[in-house]
Amino acid sequence: MERPGWDQYFMDIARVVAYRSTCLRRQVGALLVKDRRILASGYNGAPVGIRHCLDTGCLREQMGVPSGERHELCRGMHAEQNAVVQAAMYGIAVKGAVCYVTYQPCLLCAKILINAGVWKVVYQGSYPDPLALEMFEEAGVELVCRGGLDTTN
Repeated sequence: MERPGWDQYFMDIARVVAYRSTCLRRQVGALLVKDRRILASGYNGAPVGIRHCLDTGCLREQMGVPSGERHELCRGMHAEQNAVVQAAMYGIAVKGAVCYVTYQPCLLCAKILINAGVWKVVYQGSYPDPLALEMFEEAGVELVCRGGLDTTN
């Protein structure tokens, strides 16, 4: 058995975190990592104390909202948002961290990650939000798409 590289290791963990998601459309998991240590994790789902889409149905599906549009029309928070909030709740600084996330972040999450000081985002699946990619590039955030993860790093 070959030992996984760091990117694969953390992406595998992000995929496990995604299993907790309560989103009916797309299960997403995210990790914030600094110095090869996990600072926080998050998955997409409703805020604490609020009924999940598993219980209420998907408002976006009911309204016919396409993926990548009208993020405000959702009960849930995105995985990246939840990871940053979890870190903040426990006083964990994420400046200089890497975000491992199962899908490319949307524009809202890109802005949060940029302002939180995340310097690199490693993601696996694509997402229809080219403006998010432009903002990451303009902010100097390194983006790495790991569609087929390797074990070399």
